[in-house]
Formats: sequence, structure tokens, C-alpha cells
Amino acid sequence: MKRVVITGAGTVNALGMNAPDTMSAMRDGICGIGPLEFRDVERLTIQIGGQVKGFDAHHAFSRHQVSLYDRFTQFALVAAAEAIAQSGLDFTEELSHRSGVILGTAGGGISTSDDNYRTVYEEGKNRVHPFVVPKLMNSAAASHISMEYNLKGPSFTVSTACASSNHAIAQAFEMVRSGMAPVMIAGGSESMLCFGGVKAWEGLRVLSRDACRPFSANRNGMVQGEGAGIFVFEEYERARARGADILCEISGYAMTSDAADIVMPSKEGAARAMAGALTDARINADEVGYINAHGTGTMANDKTECAAVMDVFGEHARRLMISSTKSMHGHLIGGTGAVELLACIMALRDGVIAPTIGYQEPDPDCALDVVPNQARKAKVTVALSNAFAFGGMNAVIVLRTPQA
Repeated sequence: MKRVVITGAGTVNALGMNAPDTMSAMRDGICGIGPLEFRDVERLTIQIGGQVKGFDAHHAFSRHQVSLYDRFTQFALVAAAEAIAQSGLDFTEELSHRSGVILGTAGGGISTSDDNYRTVYEEGKNRVHPFVVPKLMNSAAASHISMEYNLKGPSFTVSTACASSNHAIAQAFEMVRSGMAPVMIAGGSESMLCFGGVKAWEGLRVLSRDACRPFSANRNGMVQGEGAGIFVFEEYERARARGADILCEISGYAMTSDAADIVMPSKEGAARAMAGALTDARINADEVGYINAHGTGTMANDKTECAAVMDVFGEHARRLMISSTKSMHGHLIGGTGAVELLACIMALRDGVIAPTIGYQEPDPDCALDVVPNQARKAKVTVALSNAFAFGGMNAVIVLRTPQA
């Protein structure tokens, strides 16, 4: 089995238009959640979110490209350009034939769907743009990245609700580890912050009207966000031979299903995913220093995740640092695990643990070190990234500092 490392990272989200700005905002505990700005927002009960503001698609793309790219595809392409540029890779014909792209998304082109429903049902028009279908399909972002960089290997999209990015990352990791591909582009993208996207989530009654406060006793729900996180996964020996700057190493993963409830999380399913990831990575529980939690800010999720951490790590759970960056950038649904991976890289590479901001009141059911409100300097060599989705679909990634 081959070792797998990350040699490039890119993002667009409510905290920043690139990876360095995003990690700087995480270090400073900046909140990217604020008032939403889009058509008919005043009709919504929930009017806050982690919206990407100041993003000009016409600055990044031609007029023709904008007509082909939904907002989630735009985010993915911009993030991919940053990640690939940082990696320094040149996709020659030989490399391109074996390299591919796997992305996660839940809503795909929901903004395009929303716009065209208005066109047909509200405005009464009988025609839509001929490229509506290729614009809104969940695989659009992966397809456009593959075309932009001539990636002719395995390319597809994973859609598993809030675990989509971590599932995509796990699949890309496995392809490089097995030798199927020398390089894979992976991550996720989401843009559900439109009238229809938020209105649908309102129906679940899990959204907060004021803030995301994971693990705090007075938490009252999640806050939606949008954006993308894209990474370059590369076989370790190949990266080292060409002198690449290695950001971190991916050591293992696990995926489980609760097989229990469509919305309520299961402690057992989450615990099996964390324990399985450690087993796959051949890492002892007491080697883990940081967990980037799923930490949505809902009563059920936070309580269940903390209980699962206690089950897996035992007494070591009290010494772990566990934080939720959703408190800063919101919940990007299918894209969230990809943006959160940046916090794990920051912990391993820079020794900075991103905080859980908005924390106000201790909760005895979440009595762990949740790094409240302020970032912390700490030496960490192993980190976990948790993603637990509706439908009981769980994916946990293990990352570590590269070893010679």
C-alpha cells in the first residue's frame, strides 16, 4: 500500500477566498456568519448564514463560462485552481491519463434549480436555458475540473448529505493508496444559500436564528454556509521525489452506516467510524491530539458525538482537543468536511487549534475540551476529521504530520 499526502489546498468560503485567509480567520476566531443577501430573503424565517460575499463570478470566468457554471461549480473551480497551483503539478499526458477528481456535494446546482423554477412557475415562461440540466447536475463541478485540467482518470461525485466531502476524500485517498491513481483531486462544494435551499431546511426546524454555538448548553441549531474546499492527493514517494511541499499525510479512514434513523444520529455508528479509522491508520487512540468535530450546534448531534468520542477514547478523551469550525463558517452540508480539513492541516502544520466560537455555557453532556472561543497553540501529530450525515452515513478521516 502506498502512502498518501496532500500537496495542495484551495478554498472559497465565508471566512476567506483562499486557504491562507481562511486559516488566518480560523486562528483569529472570526465569525463569517451574518445576514443573508439574496432575492426574497425577507420571506424566510431564517435570515443568517455563512454566505460567500464579494465573490464576482464574472471576474473569475468568461461570460460563456458563467452561463455554464452553477455557483457551486464556480466555487469548486476557483478552489481547485488554488490547490493545483500550490501543488506545482503539471498534468502531462501520461499523468493526466491516470489522475482524476472526486468531489462531494448534497445540493449540487440547487441555485440553478431555484432560478429556473421561478422562471417557469412564477414568471410563467415556457423556455429555460438549454444547459440547465448540465448546470444543475451534482457531477457538474467534478466534470468541469476534469476538463479544465485534462484529468482522464476516475472522476465522479459523491452525494451523502453532510458526509459527502469526507466520503469523496476517502475514495480519492483509497485510489492513490491502492496505486490506481498517482494523483487525485478531491474535496467538496456546496451553494444552497438561495430562497428554495434555505426554505427547505427551515422545514426541518434545526436552524438557528441567531448563531451557531456547538457544544454550548444554550445552542439552538445549525447555521447553513456555502463554499468549497479542494485538495491535491499524491503518492508520497512521487511528491518527495519532485520536492513538493507536503502539507500533511492521510493515514486512514472508515465509513459506517447507522441503519437506524433518517435524521437522528447514532452514537454507535459514529463510534464505529472513529474506531475503524484509527484501525485503518494503525494509530492508537492516545496518539490523537485533535478532532475536528462534526459539531453542528444541534442538541442531538453534539451530545451524540461527544458520547461517541468518550466511548472510543476513554480517559484520553479528556485530554483531547475537539472543536467545531462550523461556528465560524457555517455548515456547508456536502462541502463542509472539505473546508474543515483545513483546520486539521493548520493543527498539524502550524500547531494552531481552531476554536469553537460562540461558546457560552458548559453542557454536562459535552464535557470535553472544546477549545472555547480562542485558538490554542499546541503540538499535534495526529488529527481526526468527523462527518456524520442525515441517513446515518458516517465518514472519518485520519491525518498526521508526515514521517520520514
